[in-house]
Amino acid sequence: MNAHPLLIYTDGAARGNPGPGGYGIVLLWGNKRKEIAAGYRLTTNNRMELLAVIVALQSLTKKNIPVTIYTDSKYIVDSVQKKWLDNWIKTDFKGGKKNKDLWELYYKVSKQFNIQFVWVKGHADNPMNNRCDELATAAADGNDLLIDTVYENEIHQK
Repeated sequence: MNAHPLLIYTDGAARGNPGPGGYGIVLLWGNKRKEIAAGYRLTTNNRMELLAVIVALQSLTKKNIPVTIYTDSKYIVDSVQKKWLDNWIKTDFKGGKKNKDLWELYYKVSKQFNIQFVWVKGHADNPMNNRCDELATAAADGNDLLIDTVYENEIHQK
């Protein structure tokens, strides 16, 4: 067991919601720090919040370790801690629950870790959350934006 806990800070942003979006991640383990960000041409805030958590977990090389994820997304914290996600999985997202693709991916990836979520107030006094917000908004405003294929396909099918 490593003496240092693995801390992950995440944030997502969308300009217009839906609109151009991005996510920002800061991973901290002892004195090691890594930042990850990416932007998408058309997406939603909730998709970016959730994708940030997924990408952060996918970036980890060690599995079955305790991970604390700090997020300002009540959507994510409540969905996991209040077991809404477990119910959505059991009912195959009946009732039109959004972001099925990302929730299924999170569910699969999350099984490899012992995850604790901590909700933090967004745009407040948490320097790491603020840094994630800077990364996410800069990514959303950047060039060469990626395509959120599932989201864009869902829009065109409506």
